[in-house]
Amino acid sequence: MANDIAAVGAIPTPKVDGIELAGSHAGGLDLSPLGMFMEADFIVKSVIIILLLASFWSWAIIFEKIFAFKVLQIKTKKFEKSFWSGDLLEDIYDRIKQKADHPMAMIFVAGMYEWKLPTPAQRQRMELKVGIKERIFQSMNLARNQALDKLERNLGFLATVGSTAPFVGLFGTVWGIMNSFQSIALMKNTSLAVVAPGIAEALFATAIGLFAAIPAVIFYNKFSNDMARFSSRLDEFSGEFGAILSRELDK
Repeated sequence: MANDIAAVGAIPTPKVDGIELAGSHAGGLDLSPLGMFMEADFIVKSVIIILLLASFWSWAIIFEKIFAFKVLQIKTKKFEKSFWSGDLLEDIYDRIKQKADHPMAMIFVAGMYEWKLPTPAQRQRMELKVGIKERIFQSMNLARNQALDKLERNLGFLATVGSTAPFVGLFGTVWGIMNSFQSIALMKNTSLAVVAPGIAEALFATAIGLFAAIPAVIFYNKFSNDMARFSSRLDEFSGEFGAILSRELDK
């Protein structure tokens, strides 16, 4: 009797059309991220590579912007302290006109340049005062826009990754599931051992898409809010500085 049981236990796993049934080789499947990538077909591999490159570039932009905003805050505070310290505007202008390296200093230099361009006698002529004021404000506004455009560079890429990466990953998922159903049709076998690898690869593409999209969306919103606050800060400075120069013209 014991020999019969042992013989039964030794019966090999049956096959259908040369395909082992469920559980016969499941232990040999490599469902690690690297294993799923290596087993994926060309389309799914291409999707994963594109998403990984997008994620890498997004993180490079994120770290660059974090550093840029931190340096910007330090320089802006230092300039504001100098501006409101009571020093003569001409002295401040002479110190920084050749090294204005942040938006607020650029606005100040642009305004002072237009202020100093006419002679003192010309600034006293009533018919020229309106034109001088307009040039001052236009010059400061242009400097502000140029500085903000430079600061906003590459933020559009984060927005693009955040909005499209999930759909790119979904495309890889749909393609992988299609391959799984084709495997079922060709092998005429509905066991999980047949369809699991394709489905795992498909879901892996979606996971990579979310991995790329979520940080991009979070930091894009953060940087957009930081830009909005800093833009308001520049507008306030432009208004205050313009009012100072306008009062000097009206004296």
